[in-house]
Amino acid sequence: MSKKETAIAFLRLASSGKVKEAYEKCIHPKFRHHNSYFKGDRDSLMKGMEESVKQFPDKVFEPIRALEDGNLVAIHGKVKLSEGSKWSVIHIFRFEQGKIIELWEASQQVLKGSPNENGIF
Repeated sequence: MSKKETAIAFLRLASSGKVKEAYEKCIHPKFRHHNSYFKGDRDSLMKGMEESVKQFPDKVFEPIRALEDGNLVAIHGKVKLSEGSKWSVIHIFRFEQGKIIELWEASQQVLKGSPNENGIF
């Protein structure tokens, strides 16, 4: 599996409620992240993802663009938390030994009535 495929598999598994499986298959034991809502270690983000699944059981992740450059992968995707809450999310992954060892993310809510005729996707 390519790094892009691994990153997409991780996001699909985690968003569909299979957080532990996503971590077992895709995340390096020394994983760290840069999500400002959680401590930067592996376990804190995993617990946060598990809580998100409970809060948004119908969450859907759809990858739109995937870029791979050496040990870095960027995924631009749509996340639907609920009918009224849709987001554009960009995840940047760094790989080591075939697993995700570091993660950054940036998100923007889809606004109804945005003046931008191009949309955010």
